[in-house]
Amino acid sequence: MLIKSPILLGLLLFIPVSVVAEMQHWDPLTVFITAGLGIVPLAAWMGTATEEIAVVAGPTLGGLLNATFGNATELIIAVIALKAGLLDVVKASLTGSIIGNLLLVLGLSMLLGGLRYKEQEFQPVAARLNASAMNLAVISLLLPTAVQYTSSGLTQPSIQKLSIAVAIVLILVYGLTLFFSMGTHSYLYEAGSVEGEEAGSEAEEAGHGEEKPNIWLWVGVLLVATVLVAVESELLVGSLEEATATLGLSELFTGVILLPIIGNAAEHATAVTVAMKNKMDLSISVAMGSSLQIALFVAPVLVLAGWVLGQPMDLNFNPFELVAVAVAVLICNSISSDGSSNWLEGTLLLATYALLAFAFYFHPVVETTLAALP
Repeated sequence: MLIKSPILLGLLLFIPVSVVAEMQHWDPLTVFITAGLGIVPLAAWMGTATEEIAVVAGPTLGGLLNATFGNATELIIAVIALKAGLLDVVKASLTGSIIGNLLLVLGLSMLLGGLRYKEQEFQPVAARLNASAMNLAVISLLLPTAVQYTSSGLTQPSIQKLSIAVAIVLILVYGLTLFFSMGTHSYLYEAGSVEGEEAGSEAEEAGHGEEKPNIWLWVGVLLVATVLVAVESELLVGSLEEATATLGLSELFTGVILLPIIGNAAEHATAVTVAMKNKMDLSISVAMGSSLQIALFVAPVLVLAGWVLGQPMDLNFNPFELVAVAVAVLICNSISSDGSSNWLEGTLLLATYALLAFAFYFHPVVETTLAALP
């Protein structure tokens, strides 16, 4: 079980350290680093608790539970940043989560899995369906920005109303994708379920799967982990601006690169681990499914949450963020369309991620330089 990893258990120590650092008014950079490290094991505990509850709840309810809480850590961090008025950071973290899952996670999975197995197979039909849904997500994110740049005199309230309309459509589409994958066409996704059953059989043979999980214990773990993630996220967001200034990083780079890695670290490890066990179907499901959830569920929920909280959250993204998402979706769809992967394809995805990371790092420098020109 991932949560028993000595590294993750050791990272739990950073939770009290971050609280003490905040109470004693230590350097904001220290608070930021310790809070970020403390979130990593908590995300793993939330993921494990969700999976254990899903085992007892059954495939349909369990699948819905996994789909709902799959990106709970990122959602909590984003909501707290939204309350703090860090709208650009929230948008950047959404962009970073999408490209991180499609390029970094999938790239590492294909590379490390491909080094152990010459060719790895997965369901091409499910991959193509995910690709089509990601295309819709790109279109939805592009529309408000396109309207903004092609219209004169368009007010912020109008952009927000358009974003709310788009958000409602995306949430409806997300609900339909769940109904499709868990109901009418569940057979297309049976490979991932088979892998999960095999994993459960292995655990049973090892003496760990003789009894069903204690659902109330894991519900308690989920609640405690969620509360602690909220606390750590408050510390992380509260120290973010001063910490990034100390490191010389822009909010754009921090939101796109650092925050998604913190929130997704445990999920990243799961996808890579199963790929190295030649379970590429499951790895693809984790990586692409997480990106879909961010685009079709988390982003729209944040737009609606911003409306409720009085924060003008919309889907009018930085044009370069949209370019990054479109590039990630394009190369991921191209590589996953044939239903097989190898280490070179993983390297191509990682190289694309590295190039985008460099571009985001230097983006504010380029913007400043151009602004200084006569």
